[in-house]
Amino acid sequence: MKPEITEINQSRRRSFVALAAGSTSALCAALGVSACQQGNSVNDDRQLQFPSLAAAEEELVRLAQAKQLASGATWSWAQTLAHCAQSIEYSMTGFPQSKSALFQRTVGAAAIGFFAWRGRMTHDLADPIPGAPAIDAQLDPAQALERLRVSIAGFRNWSGPLQPHFAYGALEKKAFELAHAMHIANHLSAFRRA
Repeated sequence: MKPEITEINQSRRRSFVALAAGSTSALCAALGVSACQQGNSVNDDRQLQFPSLAAAEEELVRLAQAKQLASGATWSWAQTLAHCAQSIEYSMTGFPQSKSALFQRTVGAAAIGFFAWRGRMTHDLADPIPGAPAIDAQLDPAQALERLRVSIAGFRNWSGPLQPHFAYGALEKKAFELAHAMHIANHLSAFRRA
């Protein structure tokens, strides 16, 4: 191959990599997604991966049995559980506020596709669901855990139409289950047995 053709191909590869990196950064910024999650140091992120809600429930049981949990997260254990329950509940009843349909079809669809491909989600762990009521900082952990268990069971048994996710848009039940499982995994990654 001629040296000038090799140079052109290498230049194209560098341009493609730069474009891909820039697009990924823009996508992450638009979604509030970050590899450095607010409220968590790199050492606090266990990077759990749950392919289903059943797998998430197994880790919930394990963590709930701990005498004490360590976390660098902004939210307490109870607040985290209630937030995860809210997300599952809203997938059945409707999210209080949503991004535009254009956002959902473009940025949102690309983000959930990327998370599914990667097998895990990352987002700001202190970011509430838009329009959702604030979660009481004094919430009882046992009540929050029961709420999450009830919401998971409710989702599992849900036969009605699912409501569009506020950012990802309309999802089939299997895709929504994966989104919920990845969401829980991202949050539980900030907690470990002390």
